[in-house]
Amino acid sequence: MTKLKLKTLRQAVLLPLAQLAPLALAALGGMALPAQAAAWEPTKPVEVVVPAGAGGASDQMARTIQGIIVKNQLMKQPMLILNMGGASGAEGQMDVKGAKGNAHKLMVAFSGIYTLPIAVNLPFNWRDLNPVAMIAMDEFVLWDNAEAPYKTAHDYLAAVKAAPPGTFKMGGTGSKREDQIITVALEKSAGVKFSYIPYTSGGQAATQLVGKHIDSNVNNPSENIAQWRAGQVRALCVFSEQRMAFKEKITTDQAWSDIPTCKESGIDVQYQMLRGFFLPPDTTKEQAAYYADLLKKVTATPEWQSYVSKQALKATFLTGTDFVKFLEKDEAFHNKLMNEAGFAAKK
Repeated sequence: MTKLKLKTLRQAVLLPLAQLAPLALAALGGMALPAQAAAWEPTKPVEVVVPAGAGGASDQMARTIQGIIVKNQLMKQPMLILNMGGASGAEGQMDVKGAKGNAHKLMVAFSGIYTLPIAVNLPFNWRDLNPVAMIAMDEFVLWDNAEAPYKTAHDYLAAVKAAPPGTFKMGGTGSKREDQIITVALEKSAGVKFSYIPYTSGGQAATQLVGKHIDSNVNNPSENIAQWRAGQVRALCVFSEQRMAFKEKITTDQAWSDIPTCKESGIDVQYQMLRGFFLPPDTTKEQAAYYADLLKKVTATPEWQSYVSKQALKATFLTGTDFVKFLEKDEAFHNKLMNEAGFAAKK
């Protein structure tokens, strides 16, 4: 074979090898992927446990987030909402606690993560779970029926004080939970006494107020907004240090910012509730980080911003150690309130 033919043959062999080299390196890199595994994400539908009945603020928030995720295609897997409000929410809490290692189950969290264990010695503690994130703080408002003669919180409480103790009925979600805690604090501050009527959700408390089966409730803004917009209930005061910031009109003549604080009416009671999410025990930091990032994306959408404004939520995003520090401080606050109200179970 001539030298010219050998040179041509050598080029014909070496050229494809040179072209294949990057592919071979890429293949080797692909073989090395287990050392640099892709970030975790759900591989099947994600269940969101709401430890409260349908129609309440927690349920509404969970379904709003579900809709935002679907609309904006923020997660490949579907999200299913499960209401587990039995035993004032203990059903849902214990379900999530028992789902060890199940990263396809989330729990909506509110102050029941503290109050229930304190009230009934429930074998549950938020430290049993994997904290994901807090996305907002929720307000509480004192509401009465729009047809009642009381135009202000001062007028209403003056009537309650003048009546025999227990004449006026206050409705709320569950027993020895945030609604009843606020009611007891209100009684002590104003020197009054209500008959407290527990319901399974804020939605039921709203319906009962419209039907005049109770005289007032201390629902979250989102739980009474439809009735307020329809002119069926009246917002007397909000249990916060400052008036709510939202100036968009909800009724024909009122915005959330028009509601005075209860302190303005001489009632020195403040209370706000966390809105957050937890994973079951034995789930990982990476799995919690996935959901925290997902929720962060949710809070950045126009749909969430609109929801926050209409429902008068205080946007507050915390995750990681900041979230844990908040939980520790909030737990101590609720422990104090529960003991002062006489709601703490004997151990």
